[in-house]
Amino acid sequence: MPEWFQTFFNYAVIFYSAFLIASYIAMVLLAYKEHKKHRTYHYEKHVIDQMRTSPYTPGVSIVAPAYNEEKTIINNVNSLLSLDYPDYEVVIVNDGSKDDTLKLLIDNFQLVKVPYAYVEKIKTKPVKGVYMTTSDNPVFKRLTVVDKENGGTKADASNAGVNIVSNKYFVCTDVDCIIDKYALYRVAWPTMTSTRKVIAVSASMRMSNGCDVRNGQMIEPKPPHTPIPLFQDLEYARSYLVGKQALSAINAMQNVSGGFGFFDTEIVIKAGGYDGDSFAEDMDMLARMIRYMCDSGEDYRVVQIPEICCWTEGPGNVKVLSRQRTRWGRGLLQFFIVHRDMVFNRTYRQYGMVTLPYILIFEMLAPVIEFLGYISIIWLFLSGGINYHTVWLVFLALYSFAQMLTMIIISFDIYSDNSFKKRSSYRWFMLASLLEPIMYHPLNVFFSLRGYVKHLIGAQMVWGNMTRKGFQQPVPGTEGAEGATEGAEGAAPAEESAAEEISE
Repeated sequence: MPEWFQTFFNYAVIFYSAFLIASYIAMVLLAYKEHKKHRTYHYEKHVIDQMRTSPYTPGVSIVAPAYNEEKTIINNVNSLLSLDYPDYEVVIVNDGSKDDTLKLLIDNFQLVKVPYAYVEKIKTKPVKGVYMTTSDNPVFKRLTVVDKENGGTKADASNAGVNIVSNKYFVCTDVDCIIDKYALYRVAWPTMTSTRKVIAVSASMRMSNGCDVRNGQMIEPKPPHTPIPLFQDLEYARSYLVGKQALSAINAMQNVSGGFGFFDTEIVIKAGGYDGDSFAEDMDMLARMIRYMCDSGEDYRVVQIPEICCWTEGPGNVKVLSRQRTRWGRGLLQFFIVHRDMVFNRTYRQYGMVTLPYILIFEMLAPVIEFLGYISIIWLFLSGGINYHTVWLVFLALYSFAQMLTMIIISFDIYSDNSFKKRSSYRWFMLASLLEPIMYHPLNVFFSLRGYVKHLIGAQMVWGNMTRKGFQQPVPGTEGAEGATEGAEGAAPAEESAAEEISE
């Protein structure tokens, strides 16, 4: 390795790391300010009482795609129908299921096919029918089931749901996600208090692995006790409580999770809905919503709230994690190719001048730089060029900073009333934090690079379905291709783009 390259790379990494650490410190300070402000005005009982009686409380639709969910569909839908909110509907999109998902819905909720003037505001695969209940049960009357041909992605099913919703706002989720009973109050509240038009709201999500869940209801949140979900739970806490909260403070949010996101229906339709060709469709859609608002000269806000509104099942092993992160890496590269004109573009305000440059430099390029770093260390070790005293000092400094960040995350989690019932449960977060740099982070670097390569060579990837036992079969017609997502058909339970994680 040429000496000039080694010298240049060393200095580049020093400045890169220093700027990254400085950005983390800035994010922590912004996040703390946002947490404090949120805690000051948001006394939940007062908010709920006010919204229950206010004539200005907006109606909300819940869109949940379902594919081959016969084992859990009834419990999951009952859970969605049991939320506490004065005006909401549930739209289940049966995305061409090959099992008895549709039949079970019809039988259990007394549904019949109804004449319905389906307007394709966003293009989707053909809709075969719309079902509503004949029951006098007022809870069942909230339910609408859309039966359509399989579109191969969650995006197509979500768009069909958006076409049919009747409310100004909708929540897009996965049918197997566990939603907090008061979640709709939490995400709708910013639309009633903001002086600017709120086009989307993101809420904290966490892993359901290890939690006490019964009949689709969260009984007691607990940290996962298996390695991969535990690491990802820590990542989610870091992302939502620090990264996203900080970006929300300056109105520079990068995405709203597809696992649980609250959106303005009209703006989503005008922006073209979800893109079924995107491997980062949640990030892509928010980018197009912001593009529409900025090109139209309209003011807007995208808000992050710290409360946990949804729990989702994360990858249970390295194989599933590999598929998830490879897809995220591929989606991130694809995103920047599609939206490259927004980067450093003042037209798109903070999103174009702050968010996208940050993600490009510290998210997309990070795996490449780290991989070169690994090669550099191996080369120096073999050539006897390592200064071991300096290496250990640098390692311990960065390692200590990471542990400090974890302690801050735990304090934010407690401050936001997201804490586990037993404070001792946080020892699992501390354990994950200690092991993450050496056990988990290198895997994500490799999987992200794998995603970049697959996108560049045009490798085929399809949407899969993750259950508690792993991935089910790919979408019909794509057998043999590699699965790429988790959750309901095409729906990662935590449909996050790679940019979701402040840690990477």
